[in-house]
Amino acid sequence: MLPGSSIVCCGESEDQIVSFLGQTSIAVLRIMICAALCSLPAAAQTEGRPNVVVVFADDWGRYASAYGRLEPGGLSDIVQTPNFDRLAASGVLFTRAFVNAPSCTPCRSSLLSGQYFWRTGRGAILQGAVWDDRIPAFPLLLEKSGYQIGHTAKVWSPGSPGNAPIGAGRTAVKGTGGRFNDYSEALSASEDPGALGEQLLGEVRAGFRTFLQARSPETPFLYWWGPTTTHRTWVRGSGKKLWNIDPERLRGRLPGHLPDVPDVREDVADYLGEVQAVDAGLGAVMEVLEETGQRDNTLVIVSGDHGMPGVPGGKCNLYDTGTRVSLAISWPAAIPAGRVVDDFVSLPDLSPTVLQAAGVAVPEVMTGRDLLPLLRSSSAGLVDETRDHVVIGRERHVAGARPDFLPYPQRALRTADFLYIRNFAPDRWPMGVGPGFGAPEGAWPDSDRLAGNTFAAFADMDASPTKRWVIEQGLKQPEYRVFFERAFAKRPAEELYDLRRDPEQIHNVAGSAEYAAILQAHSERLIRILRESGDPRVTTEPCVFDLPPYAGQPEPAGNGGRGGKAGGRAAGKSDQG
Repeated sequence: MLPGSSIVCCGESEDQIVSFLGQTSIAVLRIMICAALCSLPAAAQTEGRPNVVVVFADDWGRYASAYGRLEPGGLSDIVQTPNFDRLAASGVLFTRAFVNAPSCTPCRSSLLSGQYFWRTGRGAILQGAVWDDRIPAFPLLLEKSGYQIGHTAKVWSPGSPGNAPIGAGRTAVKGTGGRFNDYSEALSASEDPGALGEQLLGEVRAGFRTFLQARSPETPFLYWWGPTTTHRTWVRGSGKKLWNIDPERLRGRLPGHLPDVPDVREDVADYLGEVQAVDAGLGAVMEVLEETGQRDNTLVIVSGDHGMPGVPGGKCNLYDTGTRVSLAISWPAAIPAGRVVDDFVSLPDLSPTVLQAAGVAVPEVMTGRDLLPLLRSSSAGLVDETRDHVVIGRERHVAGARPDFLPYPQRALRTADFLYIRNFAPDRWPMGVGPGFGAPEGAWPDSDRLAGNTFAAFADMDASPTKRWVIEQGLKQPEYRVFFERAFAKRPAEELYDLRRDPEQIHNVAGSAEYAAILQAHSERLIRILRESGDPRVTTEPCVFDLPPYAGQPEPAGNGGRGGKAGGRAAGKSDQG
């Protein structure tokens, strides 16, 4: 563990929780976990309305040691997230939580509005996003009902006005700095990384304390901490240097879309180090919450806005590596603790959940489903049989990724056994264009540009050492061409993956006669949901998402439009979310 990392016990000792999560069999875990840790009945009454703390990290997928103990064999075996694990043990750990869109701004638009992203106007795109203040957003509804609200770092961005759904600059906590977002950069350059790590965690604590000191003690509050630490870029080799994550330990554990080679293993190890930094920051936030004496009556929600950036199948893709995220929710005064829930959850569900917990009327336009029945239940595993799917999609991410500033429109239906994807414009390039692949033939950008400049080629995939390797080696070596094709080649109009046989979502069976009935059923169900929810992609012709201002040259982002790793600070590293 890096010096300066923060660990909080949330009511249980470290030994108790490690023993509970690490030594109990999965079967016993799912059946007995509630009895082991639960001390409150489902109908526990709270004293007044709950406080709300949201920790929502950029680009943090489903990587936490709590998941590794449940489902060994993947990256979560390697990453260590003691603070997330403790929070989950004090509440509910969700195993099937998905974003509505695997792109920063539309994901956050859907979460904050409690609606499908395609219902949020220009909040449905990333570059060129503008928030429509007629859309109800749960933070502002809480404020209107008497809550004091505040935020540090990123809430809604890139877009204009930045962080609008939580009050933009008016509710920002001032003077706390944003250096934590550049955690690996700062510590890698420091002669005393342990001391600097503790200093950065101190800034996280200071931000929350500053917010709390400004509020009336009797006023319920919402505080949002939005670290961008896990957003690229980060320092190559920092996973091993700062967190002792040996890339060789990742051998055989990478997602199936990624080549299992040294450069990629090192890149992913560095990413897991950033995840551990976020977890340390979560510990700092929880320390301050404990200081208030109001931990029991505080609803704490921890998650991320999509999967791993800069890798095939990750961010900006509708495969699980891009859409499945960590989610833990704790409210000791009202939620039976220590449960693992397998119901499908979409992040827009969080908005009506918070409003219901606070006693605020849920607007009829919200399409998210309140999670309180799951949270208050004493059951684990599958609790509500109607929660059997999520719907996911994307429109435009990087504006200039492809000619005419067009989106790559996709929607998907994810169930327990299948992932069905509809690609509405299969003639377009899914990650954008590159030389000879939608762009004129010519020389490729050099290695440094491919690793460091997202816009050099295939701009809907963040620049990274992994992206560079897949392009360079995929074009040179026939045995690696398949990774290039999966990442960047055009995709068919329909994709179907049988997760019982192909959990990595590699083999598209949409064209197999064996799956014809399943394909049709999933297609019809998806289109029905899209039509019923008013998705312009299936209800307008030509589709408004292919027309300005959703497509075409984006207008200047305006206030807060920068959405790179340093989102929420005075300046950002890039305009990509």
